[in-house]
Amino acid sequence: MTTYPCILTIAGSDCSGGAGIQADIKAISALGAYAASAITAIIVQNTCGVTGIHPVPPEYVKGQIEAVMTDIRPMAVKIGMINDAEIVHVIADALRKFSPRFVVLDPVMVSTSGCKLIEDAAINALTTELMPLATLITPNLSEAEVLTGGQIEGVEGMKIAARKLLDYGSSAVLVKGGHLEEGEMCDVLQINNESAPHLYTMKKIESRNTHGTGCTLSSAVATYLALGEPMTEAVRKAKEYVYRGILSGSNVHIGEGHGPLNHFHAPMAMHIFNENE
Repeated sequence: MTTYPCILTIAGSDCSGGAGIQADIKAISALGAYAASAITAIIVQNTCGVTGIHPVPPEYVKGQIEAVMTDIRPMAVKIGMINDAEIVHVIADALRKFSPRFVVLDPVMVSTSGCKLIEDAAINALTTELMPLATLITPNLSEAEVLTGGQIEGVEGMKIAARKLLDYGSSAVLVKGGHLEEGEMCDVLQINNESAPHLYTMKKIESRNTHGTGCTLSSAVATYLALGEPMTEAVRKAKEYVYRGILSGSNVHIGEGHGPLNHFHAPMAMHIFNENE
């Protein structure tokens, strides 16, 4: 028997298709894996901004996760936008119960358009319940500042922040530097029990089409981990995928605000595993 590597994404639904569950499914599929999903909230959103958030009742989030876990048994889980603390509790309980091999947590707090997407109580629950269960957390600069309680200045500040964030209990931290003012983007990966961080530097692409880049990156990392790549290579390949998605989608006009990247910039090839591997 053979099977596809499966990734479960647990996140909010973006009706405009650029971020959240929709971006996750596109990225996972484009990279050749099988995407399953559990929706945490319905977001009324387009490229110009967010106008409404309706959390899914926790028992239905639990039901979605258990339906996938007991049948499809995903190798990796990507967690994105969670609006309230009760849903955080449900997800943490499910992770402890089913113990997926990889958990990539993207602590989504603010949308690309600047709308706050998470309650304060949920931030505390994220740090105490979900981060200790994560293989990797992927905060951007503003999220890392909230989580560390201080301002982050440049790459050296990102290195310090990444080490501090390991105190929450995850196996690794990727601080994303896409919001740095310089002409280059630098992400800092700090792996637990390693003294030196890994730096990933790329030229910044001038484009307004950056909606969903964080969702896409974390989903791509989860996919590459499920495909057998080590952490450093999974991050490198995921960053390359996102970079090419932004580059190839930079001149595409979708919506009047921050448009999406091009998830399908490369030919899609499904990976098939032997179930005994």
